[in-house]
Amino acid sequence: MGKGGMAMVKTYEELELKDDFMFSVIMRDPRYVKPFLETILRIKIAKIEYPEVQKNIDIAAGAKGIRLDVYVEDEKHTVFNLEMQTTTARNLPKRMRYYQGMIDLNILEKGDDYNHLKKSYVIFICTFDHFNMDEPVYFFRSWDVEKGLPLDDLSYTIVLNMKCSPEKVPEALKPFYEYLNDPKKNEASELTRMIDERVRKFNSSEWRKKYMTFEYILNEQKRESEAIGFEKGRSEGAALEKREIAKNLKVLGVGTAEIIKATGLSAEEVEEL
Repeated sequence: MGKGGMAMVKTYEELELKDDFMFSVIMRDPRYVKPFLETILRIKIAKIEYPEVQKNIDIAAGAKGIRLDVYVEDEKHTVFNLEMQTTTARNLPKRMRYYQGMIDLNILEKGDDYNHLKKSYVIFICTFDHFNMDEPVYFFRSWDVEKGLPLDDLSYTIVLNMKCSPEKVPEALKPFYEYLNDPKKNEASELTRMIDERVRKFNSSEWRKKYMTFEYILNEQKRESEAIGFEKGRSEGAALEKREIAKNLKVLGVGTAEIIKATGLSAEEVEEL
């Protein structure tokens, strides 16, 4: 499901890596996200660290918060945010800008020095070519466009275009592009074999139940928003219902990150249940 809007929810049997639920689950394991990041960025990462809970960033009351698909850090205090985007959206560049800004605000505590800002990569994996240039990778950073002078603010935005012509995709990325476009090509590399094995492992009755609960909550949120409006949806009664749903998800063994994504509760609220 892309972040651009509510898409039709697939049945569990139809889930692929590019689907929001499966992508979030798989990429929360360093065995998969570490080699994936190393392949994209062409760097070596000694160790991947996950925050205690997956990031749900909401800077201030009334501000627009964001929920990140996958948020990890390395031992050098570099932040990596991975987002799967399957729905074309004209506001995609502004969303990327907003993610970078919110991540920075989240890193700095009130009154903290700007020098504590970390190098950050916001990486969008798109199943469409937003820029229509048939390039496999779009890499953005801040420049003086006339002098070719980099700003060196240590913030980078990368867009992976899964719809690029296969012959233009770098050799290192070809296996992942092939697999994402066609899950039957799971033998493209050791990494795609590992990922596909993990995807198939989640096709169990236990995970099917978790996904069905996740699907139900997403549909209920949409119906509630349409029927009673945003303001009432934020009422005390609605908040109590969300906490009850979160409790049930915890009983099912659903991870904190998925509960945050499904209910809209904060990490602190989920941990207190």
